[in-house]
Amino acid sequence: MPINFSNLNSIVTNLKNFKKSELMIVTKNQTIRDIEALISEKFLLFGENRVQEAKLKYENLNDRKNLKLHMIGPLQTNKVKIAIKIFDTIQTIDRISLVDEICKLLHKETSITKEFYIQVNIGHESQKSGISVEELPDLYRYSLNKKLNIVGLMCIPPNLDDPSKYFNQMRNIRDKIDKSLKLSMGMSNDYKYALNCNSDIIRIGSLIFL
Repeated sequence: MPINFSNLNSIVTNLKNFKKSELMIVTKNQTIRDIEALISEKFLLFGENRVQEAKLKYENLNDRKNLKLHMIGPLQTNKVKIAIKIFDTIQTIDRISLVDEICKLLHKETSITKEFYIQVNIGHESQKSGISVEELPDLYRYSLNKKLNIVGLMCIPPNLDDPSKYFNQMRNIRDKIDKSLKLSMGMSNDYKYALNCNSDIIRIGSLIFL
């Protein structure tokens, strides 16, 4: 799909008012050519939803040594072995069994994954992945005890005109657990609200690709 550089430049301009926030470009369903065009414009932080799609695209890039790739879709335990060889960061830790599988394979396999986020089901929506707010502290402690490098929390709020209350709730939850954790929240339809709630990473796809 063509890249909408007008929208992309507008997002970058908005980000200048939020100096600690980063733009992640979500390249789900996009081509290697699209990714290389973005790299040529110095965009180096990308997100993918599916392990196999990411493997096909990012292993075939001419040069990926400077970019960072995050897993932002649900991760099945049987895909962990592949994922840790492709993604620099996995943002979708949401259960003990996934933590156990990752920790087991990190010691056995050659891995490039160094950082992890816990995904929180902030709206308690049955159709969405993520640990419940109530179970988050236990999963966080469990992950730390297993020596997993948890650096942040991620969420996808309910689809509302203004999801600020959920972003603020995420910030408050983060502050109670560990104020140093990053927040990955905000997508194409709500990123401005997320920025106003101090998101560290916004994940933008549909606004950029037409």
